[in-house]
Amino acid sequence: MWQYLVFLGAAANFLGGFSYIRDTLRGTTKPNRVTWLMWFIISTIATAAALKQGVGWAVVPVFISGFIPLLIFLASFINKNAYWRLGVFDYACGLLSALALILWAMTKEPNLAIIFAITGDIMASTPTLVKSWRSPETESGLTYAAGIFNALTSFAAMKMWVFSEMAFPIYLIIMDLLLVSLVWRRKIFRVKLKR
Repeated sequence: MWQYLVFLGAAANFLGGFSYIRDTLRGTTKPNRVTWLMWFIISTIATAAALKQGVGWAVVPVFISGFIPLLIFLASFINKNAYWRLGVFDYACGLLSALALILWAMTKEPNLAIIFAITGDIMASTPTLVKSWRSPETESGLTYAAGIFNALTSFAAMKMWVFSEMAFPIYLIIMDLLLVSLVWRRKIFRVKLKR
């Protein structure tokens, strides 16, 4: 019965994602396309790897954490003022993320593949982490907060409690907590940002 909480987490993540899409279409949120594209690719591959390992309902939050980025990536093309201008750093992180995916594809060991997936996701996340630190007003923290809840629901559906089931959800919780704290740090810590 508890495993069905993943659908509640997925619904929360959809709401958070649609709020990000709405803000992107308005031009108030400016997604980093490298991050969102790589998040889509990595989570989709992580979903496939988890399914291959026999992971059940616990994979739903990982799948959703890839599907929402695809929608956000596509939405960033609708409003020409609603994307973050990319630089060398962004492309370098995207390249390193893609390299981790290539290493992932080359390995036959599923747990090693998950480690490469997480490494690739960290590299994909780095441009948005930097952007969230420098320009938190260009991000929407609600999406990342919903992502935390979505990832937490994985634990209600876990049956094997092994690395292949737990690693990516734990990583997603940590990354989303970090992004929320960067985007909302003025509200959380009552800090004025220096330019």
